[in-house]
Amino acid sequence: MVLFSRAFIRKRVISLATTASVAATSFALAQDPMRAYHVRGAMPIQYVADRSDYSSEQPFLSENDAAMNKMMADMTIKPTGDIDSDFVAMMVPHHQGAIDMAKAELKYGHNEQLRRLAQQIVATQQREITVMQDAVSDGKSSAAQSPEQPRAVLPQVGPIDGSVARGGMKMSQ
Repeated sequence: MVLFSRAFIRKRVISLATTASVAATSFALAQDPMRAYHVRGAMPIQYVADRSDYSSEQPFLSENDAAMNKMMADMTIKPTGDIDSDFVAMMVPHHQGAIDMAKAELKYGHNEQLRRLAQQIVATQQREITVMQDAVSDGKSSAAQSPEQPRAVLPQVGPIDGSVARGGMKMSQ
């Protein structure tokens, strides 16, 4: 007499394997939540650095990867209960990451249009960091402000298509 069919056993083994896989992944991410952001890891940079046709790009890739890793780590915050402060705490590293990556383009890049764009990114992101930090250092969250209190307004940035942004420079194509 057979207690369980092969199909029944096969389904239970697949279910058990799937459950074990999900549990192992959950435990691994619980140990290091930042691991989820580093799917590409350091291997691709090393792979590119080992190839003679891309080895000149290694310094740029290394700086860019360091900027990305720092940005992702610094954006992970413990919520404080103040939405505005938490927003700024996450956005400042995000903007700083953009600045660091733009500086790598300025250091290693050759395309003049992209270099001008990188300069614009550095200036704009630095201004936005200052506006955000000033807004939270006033000690007033946006919820605490009365409707008649003025709010900080950032200059409008135009499209990246060669048109002139207000207060910006013309990007040639």
